[in-house]
Amino acid sequence: MTSPRIALVTGASRGIGRALALELARGGAHVIALARTQGALEELDDAIQALGSTATLVPCDITDFDALDRLGAAIFQRWGKLDVFVGNAGVLGPLSPLAHVDIKDWNRLMAVNVTANWRLIRSLDPLLRASDAGRVAFVTSSAAYKAQPYWGAYGASKAALETMARTYAAETHDSGVTVMIVNPGRMRTRMRAQAMPGEDPMTLPTPEDFAKKCLPLLTPEWTQSGRLYDFPSDRLMDFRQPD
Repeated sequence: MTSPRIALVTGASRGIGRALALELARGGAHVIALARTQGALEELDDAIQALGSTATLVPCDITDFDALDRLGAAIFQRWGKLDVFVGNAGVLGPLSPLAHVDIKDWNRLMAVNVTANWRLIRSLDPLLRASDAGRVAFVTSSAAYKAQPYWGAYGASKAALETMARTYAAETHDSGVTVMIVNPGRMRTRMRAQAMPGEDPMTLPTPEDFAKKCLPLLTPEWTQSGRLYDFPSDRLMDFRQPD
């Protein structure tokens, strides 16, 4: 019997992370689901079991960096490898003029959106290289390049994430690991509702729509790396282009 692929998804308790975790489980993966909320993780576990798959729940704040180091060690001890890593966890932070952003809010935003993903790369890199087809995807935003007023803190964090992801893709070239960046665009999520409270969510695509399009990027058959998948246009890009 073929053992299931092992997939870690951060921010897995709701929205895009939950949809990606379920899509991976539907494809037969064992999902390591990381999020802060225990109750929501348990609901995800029930849904994964209903699909006939299994999960390991990791209730953890993504900025508990020591816990991220321990997670890598635990995955090594149990499986000796990691096949899929989806860096989805993120926060919007303050929509404010840059000069008015509180230092504490800036540091939290960078810790969640950038530093946590770097710490996970450090922790997971040997495990991804131990897989016969390590697949990585980081969730970004068009704010990374649009430089819109009041979105500077969030945009800077996503620009940093994209540069880090592309660098990691270059460093893992010819290793069997592929690294992709995925942009969901306007989506029916809590973060989008927070940013655009007057918007009708029913006019937006769902996380489930996005997850179905991302799943092929996380399979052994996928071979491209260092590129961006833009969901709104359904295109692969080498560099950012204006909408």
